[in-house]
Amino acid sequence: MPVAIAIAAAPNLRHFKKLGAIINTREKKFNTRLSSSLGAVPREKKDMVATASSSSGDSGAYTTIKEIVRFEREIKKSKFIAIAGPVSNEQSAFSFLSQVRDPRATHNCWAYQVGDQYRSNDDGEPSGTAGKPIHSAIVSSGIDRVMVVVIRHFGGIKLGTGGLVRAYGGVASECLKSAQTCVVKSKVPMGVEVPFDLLGVLYHQLQSFQVEDIKQDYDSGKDGITMVTFKVDFDCVEKLEDAIKSNCSRDLVFYKR
Repeated sequence: MPVAIAIAAAPNLRHFKKLGAIINTREKKFNTRLSSSLGAVPREKKDMVATASSSSGDSGAYTTIKEIVRFEREIKKSKFIAIAGPVSNEQSAFSFLSQVRDPRATHNCWAYQVGDQYRSNDDGEPSGTAGKPIHSAIVSSGIDRVMVVVIRHFGGIKLGTGGLVRAYGGVASECLKSAQTCVVKSKVPMGVEVPFDLLGVLYHQLQSFQVEDIKQDYDSGKDGITMVTFKVDFDCVEKLEDAIKSNCSRDLVFYKR
């Protein structure tokens, strides 16, 4: 942030060094305050088993399921129970798994997808015959941030490799088809420096666009100016900026992350 400082005539080199230190210190303080207001950017996890080629995650809107759903089917005397639930990250996925898995069952196979990250597990079934087809069912459904656990109670008849793939993938697919879905729009953190006398106008526009997590910081470093931060739907960023500028009739400073 540029800082205007009056300099006496015929300044020497020591004076310029001192001036540069003052400017750097003030810029660091301002950037720290802004980062704190807008929130830290989370680091991407690196310990995932696999990464998809594209993401339906944080950059826009995604479709997920509203609530936990269950589907059961008997195949050659084996009972398959598919349970799907919304998850937000790896931690919530494993929490969901611990809640629904059946320790009495022969197998508890699963897969989940969160943005461009996914994992799957065969839980003792032949490699690639359970977790992978469950994940394929998730991908085919177009649903994101979801986990499907398929519980199998063995009935005494072996299904073979192809039979297992069809069984696990099939019940997972039917489970997801029966789920109610919803579209979730990603939020963009924003901030704006605004004079105190325009706070009422600003808040009216923020309410009109149904923004979330509104916070106000009076320590902006500028007299009569406050920093207001918030989160808005990714597809409303430019519209909100235009509305605020139009109604405030001032040159305002916006920040986005």
